[in-house]
Amino acid sequence: MDLIQYLVSGISIGSAYALIAIGFNLIYNATGIINFAQGEFVMLGGMGSVYFYHYLHFPLIFAILSGILLAGVTGILVERLSIRPIRDASILSLIIVTIGDSILIRGIAMLVWDKNSHALPSFSGDIPIRFLGAAVSPQYIWIIVVSIISMLLLGGFFRYTITGKAMLASSVDPVAARLVGINVERVTMYSFFISALFSGMAGALMTPVTLTSYDIGISLGLKGFAAAVVGGLGRMSGALVGGIILGIVESFSAGLISSGYKDAITFGLLLLFLYMRPQGIVGEIKAERV
Repeated sequence: MDLIQYLVSGISIGSAYALIAIGFNLIYNATGIINFAQGEFVMLGGMGSVYFYHYLHFPLIFAILSGILLAGVTGILVERLSIRPIRDASILSLIIVTIGDSILIRGIAMLVWDKNSHALPSFSGDIPIRFLGAAVSPQYIWIIVVSIISMLLLGGFFRYTITGKAMLASSVDPVAARLVGINVERVTMYSFFISALFSGMAGALMTPVTLTSYDIGISLGLKGFAAAVVGGLGRMSGALVGGIILGIVESFSAGLISSGYKDAITFGLLLLFLYMRPQGIVGEIKAERV
């Protein structure tokens, strides 16, 4: 029974990590950079939802949507104000800028809100659902279902919409995309907006389970990055695979060893993949001419 409990918990939390990993992959494909402000979009999704629900007294669904939209708008501001002005700088410089963005957003969140932890009510109550002898929180079902639906919608977006195809074309060859009339700068802005929406959604979904605070984005962002690397950086299917693997490893390590070691084991897995298989599980080894 305990093993089923750990498995379900791992899959649910891993699904949220997958949403964050998708955000990393979207921006990586569009710009080639790792956006280390991604975790702050997660925080804004959670803290924004709390603010709209508890302080402005929005209905829960509208509070969550508003929190997610707040994260998306912040993603646009990050791209327009800090990335676009120096888009011709080196990749390293752009990555350092995203670290600065992360510190700035976290500081503003602390000043606007506070340093306390906050909660949201579960979307469908707190009565656990029995499954194969394990007690499953309804919020876990929400996390898994919303994550799966979001990924299916994202796949349809890239496959069937002009904007999605333009984003794919820009990620493959920005120069050729410009030659055929695609506005690469606008596509980059869309990438930041959509990636922030996915991360904000993860933050809102996880808040009833894990609580949220102004500084929670650091750890969640790193775990989303780890999921992206484990699955295959830049691969959308890899985000789901990496997120679920990471969630299961974290859940089992907390249950069978100690919760104090779960983060060390998680990031140890990240280092293992960086050393042994940097292309990730679903990635392919690229051959280079020498």
